[in-house]
Amino acid sequence: MPYFIYNIDPKKQLTYLDNNPNYREAREQARGLRAAQAEDDKGTIKIVFAQNQNEAERLLQATREAPVIGDD
Repeated sequence: MPYFIYNIDPKKQLTYLDNNPNYREAREQARGLRAAQAEDDKGTIKIVFAQNQNEAERLLQATREAPVIGDD
């Protein structure tokens, strides 16, 4: 399964950038994209591990519950 790289803008719109089967290469590519972003670009570069592009987008758009802190 590949690692998908996306740009997520402040309005939560996903823009597919690339995919890579190797985590280290995907991580380095994402770091390079983050470093190359313009100062006024408020988008977030994310990596997600998924079987296909549809699953990656579903995972990125899913809302997650906030963790409960101190309830151990």
